[in-house]
Amino acid sequence: MRAMTQGIRKDGQDLFPVFPYTSFTKMSAADLKDLWAYLQAVPPVRRENRPHEMLPPFGIRLGIGPWKAMNFKPGPSRPDPSRTEQVNRGAYIVQALAHCAECHTPRNFTGALKPDMAFAGSLDGPEGQLAPNITPDAKTGSGTWSAKDISYFLETGSKPDGDTVEGLMSEMIENGYRHVAPADLEAVAGYLKSLPPIVNKVVKKK
Repeated sequence: MRAMTQGIRKDGQDLFPVFPYTSFTKMSAADLKDLWAYLQAVPPVRRENRPHEMLPPFGIRLGIGPWKAMNFKPGPSRPDPSRTEQVNRGAYIVQALAHCAECHTPRNFTGALKPDMAFAGSLDGPEGQLAPNITPDAKTGSGTWSAKDISYFLETGSKPDGDTVEGLMSEMIENGYRHVAPADLEAVAGYLKSLPPIVNKVVKKK
């Protein structure tokens, strides 16, 4: 729980934020305990951990403390009383459990997420893959998608135009979203539709 919410590993040293504790910190204590219980039920596999593959200066552990002081705000998320229960549930899933911003938000020169561009897409997503704008902007985001389009996409990987998703998002759907309860998928869709639209066309340069 300390690793997930504070970014601190077993020996007390700071974890590199490539492990997205900046999002996991928003999880509730109850969900963290349930996650731990599940992990304890997974059959153990003996395998040596791979070394870190981060370029300097991001691979220097001494720099994590100052980075956290500037960019990390620990603590669980709180429901917004001005929003519906469904939208608050969707916000919790998107911001904490699914940590969607970690891929779909551009970063500044320190590697921290840009809060004013939340969910507006990034050219430098995980493993160098493009992460599209998922704010409801009609021209550059998901504004033409209905809430049903979004929830169906998360369940099946099928887009409104009949195309199917590829890359890491297809893995997210196959290993994650397709197992999520329909009500939670609808909550995610409701929250994404409630976001302020941001104009940001994310296209790989030729």
